[in-house]
Amino acid sequence: MTTWLRRALLLTLLVAALPSPYATAQSVDDKRRIDDIRIALQRLPYYGVFDFLSFRYERGTVTLAGFAYQSNLKQDAEEAVKRLPYVDTVKNEIEMAPASLNDDRIRRLVYYNIYTDDFLSRYSPGGARRAYIDALEFARFPGIQPLGNHPIHIVVNGGRVTLMGIVDNAADKQIAGVRAREVTGVFGVENDLVVDNQ
Repeated sequence: MTTWLRRALLLTLLVAALPSPYATAQSVDDKRRIDDIRIALQRLPYYGVFDFLSFRYERGTVTLAGFAYQSNLKQDAEEAVKRLPYVDTVKNEIEMAPASLNDDRIRRLVYYNIYTDDFLSRYSPGGARRAYIDALEFARFPGIQPLGNHPIHIVVNGGRVTLMGIVDNAADKQIAGVRAREVTGVFGVENDLVVDNQ
């Protein structure tokens, strides 16, 4: 597994994590619990590129946040976290993406523009060819998103695009934003990608 993919897997869920005043005073047990929660969410079968989940753990309470494209992902995420033995309460603040043919069109085209780009295709699990095939399949079967560990997540709501996740450098972040803005019908792009400075 490549270094950037490992970093993406570890950091994607925490990019938009809610801030915690206890972050610096976390015990070793809390860090293990946070890792367990992250892994439980990453293993959800329908967690894909059009979703973005984040969470905060504090003294037995998990607050889930983010955006879900698939209708069952919100409930599945809550159930996966509830199964962990040290979780007492789950606050589920995950927002559902409203059903929209135009938003689906934007998702498909932004996905295509980003993951088949000559410079950004290295972020696609399977490369540019796989991203091209996934975009075609999404066009034929709307509502089914490309699954896998995509470091750049695409959240669309009412024609507005938000890019979340992690990239290797500032140039990649800028290119991803430009590729998203190129899609006709996009009202605005919020580029919340985080640059990995390692």
